[in-house]
Amino acid sequence: MRIPRLPLFTTAIAGAAAAPAAASAAELQVSVEIPRLTVAEYHRPYVALWIEKPDQTAVKTLAVWYDTKLKANEGATWLKDMRTWWRRAGRSMTMPADGISGPTKAPGKHQLTFGAAQLGALPPGQYNLVVEAAREVGGREVVKAPFTWPASGGAKTSSAKGASELGAVTVTVKP
Repeated sequence: MRIPRLPLFTTAIAGAAAAPAAASAAELQVSVEIPRLTVAEYHRPYVALWIEKPDQTAVKTLAVWYDTKLKANEGATWLKDMRTWWRRAGRSMTMPADGISGPTKAPGKHQLTFGAAQLGALPPGQYNLVVEAAREVGGREVVKAPFTWPASGGAKTSSAKGASELGAVTVTVKP
């Protein structure tokens, strides 16, 4: 049986139809600042970043930074100290989670970018980027930055600022 060849212009049209899907791949750029604290006993904070709906329903955990170097994954024992994240999304997760969990971070600004692969099929709508930090012999803080997914008409930025355990949190949605 002979397979008919498609004319070249048909292949070009099919390729052009696929191009807009790749071009419309939006991304979420996040900046989280962990302030340098001058305290007697400093421990790096555990930090969780997630997306939630305006009704506070967790949609997607983006990152969890905790003490991954303790033997037998003992660092995961204290994840519940990030109470808000734990109650909404964390208790149903198994740590370490590939692509989500990682070691605690030093004071400074930390940049993260999440593309379609990490966000999955996030439906269009209003959301909050939520960042929670909890520190041993320290405090706990939750910061929310609202955003609209996907961005229309160019990049949109939203930010919030913590008072103690977190500094500036910025989320930029790029179309």
